[in-house]
Amino acid sequence: MTYTNPPITRPITRPIILNSSSTGSPANPNLVILHGLFGDLNNWKAMAIRLSDQHYVHCMDLRNHGNSPHTSGMTYAEMASDVAHTCTTLGIKNTSVVGHSMGGKTAMQLALQNIDLVNKLALVDIGPRRYGKHHEQIINGLQALSRADIKSRKQADEILKPFEAQAAIRSFLLKNLKRTDTGHYALRINIDEIDSRYDQIADSISSEHQFKKPVLFVKGAESSYLTDADRLPIAALFSNPSLKTIDGAGHWPHSEKPDVVYKILSDFFAAS
Repeated sequence: MTYTNPPITRPITRPIILNSSSTGSPANPNLVILHGLFGDLNNWKAMAIRLSDQHYVHCMDLRNHGNSPHTSGMTYAEMASDVAHTCTTLGIKNTSVVGHSMGGKTAMQLALQNIDLVNKLALVDIGPRRYGKHHEQIINGLQALSRADIKSRKQADEILKPFEAQAAIRSFLLKNLKRTDTGHYALRINIDEIDSRYDQIADSISSEHQFKKPVLFVKGAESSYLTDADRLPIAALFSNPSLKTIDGAGHWPHSEKPDVVYKILSDFFAAS
């Protein structure tokens, strides 16, 4: 059985400069970290500080997230072009990359579009295949927040409760709130664009060639994202992949098992 890559999606918008935060010494090798859907660069702040012992770490807000610009389009070709453009702006000529979930797919596309830029890839709980839509309730909840006059985080949490029962996930989503000049709260995330472009976010990664440098997939043992269905698309895109599975972790192993993730990433990037 063989796997055929789907047609390549070409960028349809100009790349933008992403909001970023750098940690560590510029004398160290570069490391770019990309967050997942509904997140921002602060999701990886603690891990970035730890990894800065050996790297100059650059966390970035992907388009329509965090403090990066709101713009149309959410294809992986577009998001990867944003990252490459931001690297150029920051003077980054080569770097390793960590990407989680949507950020992992962006990292894959980045490496395939910019082979000379990327040294190694670490992809946290995501594969290159297309995934079905399963964030409807979260999107509905965030849209409810975007329409509300929010005077407190407690009020925002109450609005989200009918859409998401787990307090930990609500807490993660509420990190998208910002205080306005009136003292009330509004969303930083461009939830309408994310909703309208969800089909692009769920899409697979495609390329006419393979990335031949080292690639590490990090799977949460309790997560359903990386499965046997990813084997063929991974083999089609990456000639040198490896896999580490973290027991007791789900889709956010960097939050659930940070010591284990730090050790896995440190060892991977230190290996020749």
